Amino acid sequence: MEAGQARRIRVGIDTGGTFTDVVALDEDSGQLVTTKTPSTPANPADGFLAGIEKVLDLLAGAGGDDISAVSHGTTVATNQLLEGKVDRLGFVTTEGYDAMLEIARQSVPDGYGNSYFWVKPPRIVPRDLVRSVGGRLDFTGAEVRPFDEQGARTVARWFRDRGIDTLGVCFLHAYANPGHEERMREILAEEHPSAVVSTSSEVLREYREYERAMTTLVDAAVKPRLSAYVSNISQRLAGYVSGDAGDRRVPFYVMKSNGGVLSADEVVHQPITTVLSGPAAGALGAALIAKVAGFDRVLTCDGGGTSTDVSVVVDGEPTLTTEGSVGAFPSKIPMIDVVTVGAGGGSIAWLSPEGSVKVGPQSAGADPGPLCYAKGGADVTITDAHVVLGRIPPHLLGGEIPLDVDASRRGVEDLAAKLGLSPEAAAVGVLEISAWNQANALRQVTVKRGLDVRDFTLTTFGGSGSLLLCRLMDILGIPTVLVPPDPGNVSAFGLLTVDVKNDYVQTQVALDSALDVDALGTAYGALTARARDALLREGFAEGDHVFQRTADLRYFGQAFEVRVPVPDGDLDRSTLDGVAASFHAEHRGLYGYDFAGDPGQQVEWVNLRVSGIGPITRPEIRRLDVAPGLETGARAPSSTSGASRPVCFDAEDGYVDAPVRWRPDLAPGATVAGPAIIEEYGSTVPVHPGFTATVDDFGNLLVRRAEA
Repeated sequence: MEAGQARRIRVGIDTGGTFTDVVALDEDSGQLVTTKTPSTPANPADGFLAGIEKVLDLLAGAGGDDISAVSHGTTVATNQLLEGKVDRLGFVTTEGYDAMLEIARQSVPDGYGNSYFWVKPPRIVPRDLVRSVGGRLDFTGAEVRPFDEQGARTVARWFRDRGIDTLGVCFLHAYANPGHEERMREILAEEHPSAVVSTSSEVLREYREYERAMTTLVDAAVKPRLSAYVSNISQRLAGYVSGDAGDRRVPFYVMKSNGGVLSADEVVHQPITTVLSGPAAGALGAALIAKVAGFDRVLTCDGGGTSTDVSVVVDGEPTLTTEGSVGAFPSKIPMIDVVTVGAGGGSIAWLSPEGSVKVGPQSAGADPGPLCYAKGGADVTITDAHVVLGRIPPHLLGGEIPLDVDASRRGVEDLAAKLGLSPEAAAVGVLEISAWNQANALRQVTVKRGLDVRDFTLTTFGGSGSLLLCRLMDILGIPTVLVPPDPGNVSAFGLLTVDVKNDYVQTQVALDSALDVDALGTAYGALTARARDALLREGFAEGDHVFQRTADLRYFGQAFEVRVPVPDGDLDRSTLDGVAASFHAEHRGLYGYDFAGDPGQQVEWVNLRVSGIGPITRPEIRRLDVAPGLETGARAPSSTSGASRPVCFDAEDGYVDAPVRWRPDLAPGATVAGPAIIEEYGSTVPVHPGFTATVDDFGNLLVRRAEA
């Protein structure tokens, strides 16, 4: 690089509930550096910019003007939904469908046999804040009854007069014709101009009224907070990096749930697409790391401060779904198949009215945080239990953040007294509940989808993701766990591996035998044109565009669909027969049977989908011939490195003297036998008795049972 020439530094930054994780890639030298900084819940943008400044300090001579792009994963929407912090919403729907949210679906958690006393949770919009408007479309989009404009104005004024400023609009069959919804939006703009509005025809042009309504309302619920957050960061980032570069704007992307990123300017119009922003980045980063290490069937377990997110990866690609949810809120958008549970480091242990211990989903977050943060926290958390048992050191981030061990101990002792247990038994019990919560989440993405969890390698990452890995191996029978280098920064690393991606869908129900090939081609062409326009707005030349076509198919009479690829190029009958054959095969793989040879069972097309992808250059994961941390500028060893400390792995056995190893000192091939603690800058791996951890050629820790 010539003297005076700006460097090209790409930054990935993932804001979690407790810490903000940062990875910076020098695109010219290939140097990769990582760091962490405390999150700032009161204003997450403060932690975001502090992380950028901190990582630039680690790149000698780098400044804001050297940043070529920033990709961001945020849990703003995830945490808002997971913790149920949804502000007052209004819902506008078709006359006669006021009770849509109350009726919902008949699905019951864990089946009817275990749910005799289950009661539907509160609706995202209470019944008294639902209003309907006259007018009706049929499933083709033809108008059956005209739109009641006067009724629409009455509804708009009703919400305005009651101060309901966030609204979701979902009219019957608006996926086929958005006309009535568009007119409702115009009337709201006239009568209630301060309202934030989401319409189903913009959020999800897909049939099934309840799911479409819920997805629209989730979009509306997160829009005010997420839009304000992204806009704030965009403004501050622009000011921070401008320097002497005039009006240059650094490209700023936000991670989407579908495994792609979108520019900040666009994402404020599609906030629903970020509900699993952080978890999606982690799954992609872990998938790439595990694939390079030689594992093609992987479970990912991302433990943060507020939640733990799990997903399944086959052949290096995380599985996608449109049947996902966050907390109690279903969201029918394309997303990496992630299950999120409230089992992060800051998750609070509390007593139910019956006197049993529960853990999460409430979290102490970063402020006030666990008791050991000494910032005013009043509740025992998972982190406090680990501190009391000696499984994590009395500090975080290699000593940057000291912990108040005595405060954690006092809190655990109070909890133990209420339970009539020893402090060690109470702390181990809190962690055992958390481990089973995580194990149940892993079962949801495997056993409930017909997969054997024992056929997979578990990849644990995030600041707290590896703390319970040995218990997860015992509970689930998993043979191997892979812990990447700098596991606390895998989500931020994943942000550097992500393409720009937009998804478009159109419901078009028709039997395969009756498909109009020309009409199908026209519909796919329209979706592709929308995807092309979006990529051009994102700055990608047409020659770089990649389009992926898929379709949702089912057997006639079924209620749910299976997604299969649709080849590129012109469509003809032969192509459609190939798509149907793929559907039969996929159905057989999922459910164990198909009707490929039954002429009486017809195949039905339901939804057409196009993904527009703008590819980026991914960082290289290199083999190591030195200790793993040296490639990324490892920090100085902890003061406890090479020493030992009392650690409790089992309440009955009490504390044992466990050696403490500093992970950057472990070269490829090194093996650590439990009981032991392996520490590094952003995370800790407790190796229980009976387990070993070996460093592979890429710096990953491979944890197995000693007898294996």
